[in-house]
Amino acid sequence: MLKYQLSKLLMPQLALLLSVILISSAGAQPPIFVDVTEAAGIHFKHSNGKTEHKHIIETMGSGAVFFDYDTDGDADLYFVNSGHVPQAKQEPQQTPLGNVLYRNEGDGSFTDVTEVSGTGDTGYGMAAAAGDIDNDGDADLYVANFGRDTLYQNNGDGTFTDITEASGIDNDHWGIAAVYLDFDVDGDLDIFVVNYLAYQVSMPVTTFKGIIGYGHPRSYEGTADVLYRNNGDGTFTNVAAAAGVTNPTEGRGMAAVVCDYDNDGFPDIYVTNDTNRNFLYHNNGDGTFTDESLFIGVGYDEKGVAEGSMGIDSADYNGDGWFDFIVANSEKATLYKNEEGLFFTDTTADSGLEQPTLPFVGFSPLFLDYDNDGHLDLFCANGHPQDVIKILMDHETYAQRDQMFQNSGDGTYTDVSGTTGAYFTEALVGRAAATADYDNDGDTDIVVVNSNQRSVLLRNDGGNQKNWLAIKLIGTRSNRDGIGAKVMVVTGKITQIREVKSGSSYASGSDTRLLFGLGAHQGVEKITVVWQSGTRQVLEDISINQVLRIIESEQ
Repeated sequence: MLKYQLSKLLMPQLALLLSVILISSAGAQPPIFVDVTEAAGIHFKHSNGKTEHKHIIETMGSGAVFFDYDTDGDADLYFVNSGHVPQAKQEPQQTPLGNVLYRNEGDGSFTDVTEVSGTGDTGYGMAAAAGDIDNDGDADLYVANFGRDTLYQNNGDGTFTDITEASGIDNDHWGIAAVYLDFDVDGDLDIFVVNYLAYQVSMPVTTFKGIIGYGHPRSYEGTADVLYRNNGDGTFTNVAAAAGVTNPTEGRGMAAVVCDYDNDGFPDIYVTNDTNRNFLYHNNGDGTFTDESLFIGVGYDEKGVAEGSMGIDSADYNGDGWFDFIVANSEKATLYKNEEGLFFTDTTADSGLEQPTLPFVGFSPLFLDYDNDGHLDLFCANGHPQDVIKILMDHETYAQRDQMFQNSGDGTYTDVSGTTGAYFTEALVGRAAATADYDNDGDTDIVVVNSNQRSVLLRNDGGNQKNWLAIKLIGTRSNRDGIGAKVMVVTGKITQIREVKSGSSYASGSDTRLLFGLGAHQGVEKITVVWQSGTRQVLEDISINQVLRIIESEQ
């Protein structure tokens, strides 16, 4: 009887304790990514104009860029489409398939504003980049094509004007990536364009064991990359040759990222090449660059092999104050750890990334702090470039699932794809990816573009369980977007450093706002901004869970 009475008395306390445990466990659930594409009003499907000939341009896919084109504080979304394969004679019934601009309505939905904005470029599209080339406060748009590229100037009223010819943009090679940077640190944005192969649609078909497939990149010559210097008057001049960043013989460029890897104040350029060694152009500070890749360990992997490199991203993944590189390849990713700007170490195996990435063809790697714990995690969009690979090699597939890796905070990564949402079980032909907090709720969302398939908007649900701070830079003496500026955020014993950049992954660009995960910290002790002009700003005792605008001081 006494035992029964004690049990009866303890039942409410036990129930309360159990409920607390359950609530705590629920609150500790890791974030998941939810496919909200249709609900958000996005209906973009990439089209590659697939032919029986199987031109290699068909399988490469295209990119997307998050940027706030109407300056209302929401990240809008621009998709690049490929469309019909350019032929000597077009069929009259073919309707041009163009790029698409979606305006973010601020309520989780998007509206197609392509027609009214005038941004529906109908070239055989590959990549896009956004940046304020005229420092007037709104972002302009560069589109890289197989064929003539296009430069759109933002009119500030929701419309754009094609200024390609008037501005002197004349790249008509196979442009596959574009990034904005201020390489000469004069306060306006220049443009670096990565060109891929010297391919013509008149070239013969490629066969493998009698089966028509997409040609190997080694079957074609590489092409020279382009560096457009902003003349400050609405025009650009190609200075790639004088600057030393062309490399047409070795270059089969796929992607580029810009960062100041040696912290000397000048932006450097890393270019990934498909089956050739990669290039790391060190900015000499006098308008020229020197390719240092062979000397500091980023041209080849740790075995001295030139990989089939695709996309790239840069960030300080291990919190030591130096920017590292992640490269997606046809087999395994490669993580290069920056050793204080002197050289790089291939830490792929030590980081735990080698084995889980080995079975996949990675295209778009992206650093992001998806759980806001202050450590940069890693996303990668995967997909094989050869659509008949299953016939040729039965252990490989054309469509592949994407992956998410969690940063353990000790220099290692763990594959958490199995716990981050149903999307990561779906096999698609992944190509491009970009990130933004499109719904302004304090965690990082992802858009993925798949080759000749639907695109996917992944909303981060639960990343904002931990605290955060978003920072938007506005340059005055430096370029208006703050591209190239470094931001250091101090919380307790942890210092995070980021650099504003306009392009990364593959053929794409992420939002230039910087989102810092703060974990359980209830405030930010100090923010230091180092602008390209040399201006250094310090802010202290900053409130959290907000979007903070920092305008460059005049001193």
